[in-house]
Amino acid sequence: MKKQSYDLMGDIHGQAPELERLLEKLSYKKFDGVWKHTERKMIFLGDFVDRGDYQKEVINIVRPMIEQGHALSVMGNHEYNAIAYYTKDKDGNYLRSHNNKHLKQHQKFLAAYENDSDSWNDVINWFKTLPLWLDLDGLRVVHACWDFNLISKLNSSKLTDDLLQQSAITGTWQNDAIETVLKGKEIPLPDGQSFPDKDNNIRHHIRIRWWDKLAKTYKEYFMGPKDALTHIPDDPVTGDHLIDYAHNDKPVFLGHYWMKGDIKPLADNIACLDYSVADAKDPNARLVAYRWDGEQKIDKNKFMFVERKQS
Repeated sequence: MKKQSYDLMGDIHGQAPELERLLEKLSYKKFDGVWKHTERKMIFLGDFVDRGDYQKEVINIVRPMIEQGHALSVMGNHEYNAIAYYTKDKDGNYLRSHNNKHLKQHQKFLAAYENDSDSWNDVINWFKTLPLWLDLDGLRVVHACWDFNLISKLNSSKLTDDLLQQSAITGTWQNDAIETVLKGKEIPLPDGQSFPDKDNNIRHHIRIRWWDKLAKTYKEYFMGPKDALTHIPDDPVTGDHLIDYAHNDKPVFLGHYWMKGDIKPLADNIACLDYSVADAKDPNARLVAYRWDGEQKIDKNKFMFVERKQS
């Protein structure tokens, strides 16, 4: 039996015009108000909301596609953040605090539903139905990191109410699991070393290029601002912190990482599809998709994209 062919699309972040242009480029057509393809199915990588000017419009495009069986999706960290911003703990405190930093991050999404609380509640509840990952016949999909150990520990890809509550508590394994799957792998720096982040907070862990088979040292694995590199040791990474995603594992598709430059695989079987479409300052911002037809080695010629229209 022939495998289902999929198109996979990276982070959209409220960019509805680019979403529709890329759907058209991929030969999806609107029937009765819903985008669909006669032979293929879409998989979204999450992060539908925040940043862009068309928050509701994006939801109104992708949600019917998913609910009517023309698309699948995983949850992104921005959907998770929206859920946590909306949800209270047992003491009545919001799981994601309503401080100025978070308010600014969610401003576009909140403004879109400012006078429509029923729709806001409905969208948040719909976000909760999105799985944390997909393990399909021939491929895998996750927003930021396929960590075998943590995914096995989570056991289910559903964000249950209990998991949501526990994942909001710093120091729990649930918090580590959700942070890793949705935001990327972090490892501790050796011997209590630290570095200041862009907001001058002192950090003792670094986010890493977990897919990079050539990296050996903390500095080579480090993902972060270039001016922080001077604080990152050039020592070899020790311990069992790293992820061994083998070359013969199923291809895995990611979003999240705001890639720049040429569109290409991260490894033979790993691809990121987030190329910063929401970055208004990037003249090369693109919304990117990949056309998958069962291949186990990612083909650089099967990426497709549309450029962000600069205002």
